[in-house]
Amino acid sequence: MTNERLRPRAFKLESGHSPGEDDSRQAAPIIEEQPDHYEREALARAQGEPSAEEAVQIAQRRGVAARALLSWGGLFWSALSSLLLLAFCVWVVSFLEGLYARAPALGYVGLALAGLAALALIALFVREARGVLRQRGIAALHMELAEARARDDRDAARLLTARLIDLYAGRADTARARAHLDDLTREIVDGRDLIDIAERELMNPLDARVAKEIADAAKRVSVVTAISPRAIVDVLFVAAQSVRLVRRIAEIYGSRPGSLGFLRILRSVTAHLAITGGMAVGDSILQQWLGHGLAARLSARLGEGVLNGLLTARVGLSAMAVCRPMPFGAQKAPGLAEVAPFVFGGNKEP
Repeated sequence: MTNERLRPRAFKLESGHSPGEDDSRQAAPIIEEQPDHYEREALARAQGEPSAEEAVQIAQRRGVAARALLSWGGLFWSALSSLLLLAFCVWVVSFLEGLYARAPALGYVGLALAGLAALALIALFVREARGVLRQRGIAALHMELAEARARDDRDAARLLTARLIDLYAGRADTARARAHLDDLTREIVDGRDLIDIAERELMNPLDARVAKEIADAAKRVSVVTAISPRAIVDVLFVAAQSVRLVRRIAEIYGSRPGSLGFLRILRSVTAHLAITGGMAVGDSILQQWLGHGLAARLSARLGEGVLNGLLTARVGLSAMAVCRPMPFGAQKAPGLAEVAPFVFGGNKEP
């Protein structure tokens, strides 16, 4: 037996394998799990796409940016509308003077009618202004709650939760949840936990009502599109149902939009749809196209009905994200498969 000196040796290891491991472990199939909602948002941020919450904030702020970019256009329309208003007032004064010249009684009647019209116009203006300010307050509350939850700020969470409670003051369907949250704001609760409790207690019932509204609208659009004889009927019905759905969602979440406020909400919903258009891959897009293709093989009209129902549901989901006074945090934002399961052959109700 020779006295051989032991020297260090280098071993080349295979990737993912160490000496002594069973080789059968390498042969095991690798199952790639599908990313969940939060992983999809992280992947979207890594690829440069906005997350769901960032898309909502961009859509809510886009109106201010648009007004800043179109300042000259806004100045033109403001000046033109003021000039037309001035011309109308001059015409009314001349008309009243003519009535007085013809008969004093007619002048008094005309003046009384003009006063009533002015009073009604002021009331309409006040209502529109209140609706716009309320919607802006909801959008601001949404962004502030998102920031407070991210920072886990307890003081900010208490103040914002109190504002959320005041938003639904006077509504019987939220009385129990508001009383519970009011008690919790006096206790020692972390900021993120308080916001999550507010979302579960106060938002969950409202989310269920909104999901039902979206499902009902998608069903109506699908049925009417499948049986309507004219394409123009489809277009008008889909547009009418989308407008009605957006207004109904805004009302459920506490907004009372007038004409101007509703136009602002529509602009935000349209911006949200444009921003999140590239994020549809993570929202059951394969199921959407499979469902539409199967329906199209059975009937062309049925396929159009399913597609229009999907589009209506997407409008509803965008309105839900924009009009909701707080972001989705403790709860996952619903997708098409949750609000319109009948499209994919599911039996569950939203």
